[in-house]
Amino acid sequence: MKLGLKRIDWYIIKQFLGTYFFAIILLIAISVVFDINEKIDKFLKPDVPLKAIIFDYYLNFIPYFASMFSALITFVSVIFFTSKLADNSEIIAMLASGMSFKRLMLPYTISAAVIAIFTFVLNAYIIPPANITRIDFQNKYIKNKKETSAQNVQLEVEPGVIAYFSTFDSRSNMGYRFSLEQFDDKKLISRLTAKSIKYDSLHQWTVIDYMIRDFDETREHITSGSRKDTTLTIVPSDFLISINDCETMTTPQLKTYIDRQKKRGIGNIQTFEIEYHKRYASIMAAFILTYIGVSLSSRKIKGGMGLNIGIGLALSFSYILFMTITSTFAVNGYVSAGIAAWIPNFVYTFIAIYLYKKAPR
Repeated sequence: MKLGLKRIDWYIIKQFLGTYFFAIILLIAISVVFDINEKIDKFLKPDVPLKAIIFDYYLNFIPYFASMFSALITFVSVIFFTSKLADNSEIIAMLASGMSFKRLMLPYTISAAVIAIFTFVLNAYIIPPANITRIDFQNKYIKNKKETSAQNVQLEVEPGVIAYFSTFDSRSNMGYRFSLEQFDDKKLISRLTAKSIKYDSLHQWTVIDYMIRDFDETREHITSGSRKDTTLTIVPSDFLISINDCETMTTPQLKTYIDRQKKRGIGNIQTFEIEYHKRYASIMAAFILTYIGVSLSSRKIKGGMGLNIGIGLALSFSYILFMTITSTFAVNGYVSAGIAAWIPNFVYTFIAIYLYKKAPR
């Protein structure tokens, strides 16, 4: 006995995790084949190096897709392995020997914890840096989805200081029809306007053809010039937000980014909030899907393993679909990102409890 676990517990853990990782490898291999088939015309271009395809794209493609399919594979692995045990009457033997169904769930719970930790570490710390390289490869050689321009950008540079760009182009690092307003207790005390503004380096900007109006009680002081270097605690990435940007940030970076953007009054950060909450929701998902899978497949039924796997696939796909739908609700502003990420877990928790109570004793 090790850590209070018996030989049968270690057997279940090894079989569960072995099936999980084998299924992940198999599914990734299939995904890579389909992905190559889809992008073969892009890869055959002479300017796309083979080394970049292998090391920049596919080496970083593997952990990304492993995480994406983790919930599905967890469910299928539980269904497959447990149905096999039930079909061989092994679960009946365990229960008949005096083992309770609750005790039977111990090795499954430990396995789910291993998968949950594995998935969270992948999502939070390993995949984001890998995604930077993978997405850069996609933008350069396949399809560029990086945002290069923005219109009507308004954000808070610091408390009481509001910046506005009519347009901004990242290719030239130029913004047009720029204004910077400073307030003191909701009273405008200074306003800078410029025909254009150029981003030089970190927080360093140059305003071009500018005019500054300082308001002092009843007086107004006007200063103008052709060029002026200034420091603004903003960078283009604060408002040039691409759809994949949230996937390139570790969880601490994502939290910091969300807090900073909220303080600056930038509203289109729902995708970042959803990504942040989904990373934590995935921890609970591993346990919920494991309990549903065991409860479904632990009973020996006439249809055998095939029927259990079919039911399991239907439930797992419905779970993934539910997550997609609730994420859409959050993006459209119908619910908060936190609620959207956790609704599927709440709903499927009740399903898990119901099936657990109906499981064989």
